[in-house]
Amino acid sequence: ASLALVLQTQFQDFALPVIGKVNWFYLCLLSPYAGIYYWRSGDRVDDIQVKLTSNDEDTENEISIEGNDDEIERMWRALELREKGMIKVEGLLESA
Repeated sequence: ASLALVLQTQFQDFALPVIGKVNWFYLCLLSPYAGIYYWRSGDRVDDIQVKLTSNDEDTENEISIEGNDDEIERMWRALELREKGMIKVEGLLESA
């Protein structure tokens, strides 16, 4: 409806040869089709590969993760994982 309002204001005297004066608010009738389009083709498939390895004495485990950066970051936050050799330093706002 916002686009129709802008077009109606901008092109007040716009007329097509066969149809005549255009009512831009008819564009609102197309809005359900936009929802159907995004519903059908808006799915995103994210694949993440996880590999767990351990040393010969089974004293240390290593996890290798391959995938989308956003999904890996979200998984790290959810599982509270850290990179190898890194320690967690609490920020000022985390302790409150």
